[in-house]
Amino acid sequence: MKKKILILANNDVGLYQFRKELIEDILKINEVVISLPYGELVDQLKEMGCQFIDTTVDRRGINPITDLKLYFGYRRLLKTERPDLVITYTIKPNVYGGYACRKLGIPYAINITGLGTAFQNDGILKKIVTTMYKVACKKAKVVFFENEENRQIFIKEKIAKEEQTHRLNGAGVNLDKYQVLNYPQGDKVKFLFIGRIMAEKGINELFTAMKMLVSEGVNCELDVLGGYEENYKEIIDKYEKEGWLKYHGYQNDVKPFIEYCHCFVLPSWHEGMANTNLESAASGRPIITCNIHGCLEAVDDGVTGFLCEKKNADDLYKVMKEFTKLSYEERKAMGLAGRKRMEKNFDKRKVVEETMNCLKIIQ
Repeated sequence: MKKKILILANNDVGLYQFRKELIEDILKINEVVISLPYGELVDQLKEMGCQFIDTTVDRRGINPITDLKLYFGYRRLLKTERPDLVITYTIKPNVYGGYACRKLGIPYAINITGLGTAFQNDGILKKIVTTMYKVACKKAKVVFFENEENRQIFIKEKIAKEEQTHRLNGAGVNLDKYQVLNYPQGDKVKFLFIGRIMAEKGINELFTAMKMLVSEGVNCELDVLGGYEENYKEIIDKYEKEGWLKYHGYQNDVKPFIEYCHCFVLPSWHEGMANTNLESAASGRPIITCNIHGCLEAVDDGVTGFLCEKKNADDLYKVMKEFTKLSYEERKAMGLAGRKRMEKNFDKRKVVEETMNCLKIIQ
């Protein structure tokens, strides 16, 4: 029986890049309506068969009036669309969309794609967000998590009951789209960072480690991809003039940059499951990332890459330097081992199938 599935999200990029295959599966015998702010990838989602409702979501702001408008907007939307199931992604759709579904008695599933800054420190913000999530998750059909640590936090804090929760291996990685790329030759070691340019992605530690390597005469450079979330333009311009950093801004297609790098580096402080780690590993590239849940799952330390301590530029420098000492064959073998890890644990087809089974959309 055909059902109407409503998806609430805060942007088009994440929904298209990481949930495209899931949406394709849902669309096979169901109707899909997406509610999010308009972006350039919305048209591609519409071409897939999704109906689109333009919905303003302030991703990072904390304004009670704006957030109340979002909640009541979701209520109106739910009453108009009358979906059979609602799937939510990211904190504001999760909290306000989830609560609206609960109040109206509409089945809903929440996706925790990361806990963000609010859960990093004990304080009033954490208490507020915890309370809001408790209210939103109370009647959820299922609460999906991308790593076990996040799941255990929700259980411990009594935000969701254990039987409500389900851990997926992130969004998985499309192994057909991200195939093994030829490993590059060359004496200069090319490191790659892909992510939002902000402190919480470990960008300061990465720049410090690179400066230490360059000052020692290590033949290396860093490519940086991603939009500015914080004001780093001046410092990036400075490092570009020094010659060891190349900034490429946001890129729709990251594969050419993965192809020309020797190692992907993500020293993030917190992640749900870092898709850039998965995509780079699937492409046959070694990974250097932090020893935190959401990152460490992608790496077999010393075999497919290296783990470092978060917020520790010295430790990051040490593992990056260790990588530069490896031979071409050792680096290549490390990347191929990473690909095998992706095939075993992070195949997107398996993640999509597991998600569909939990949602019981196809009966």
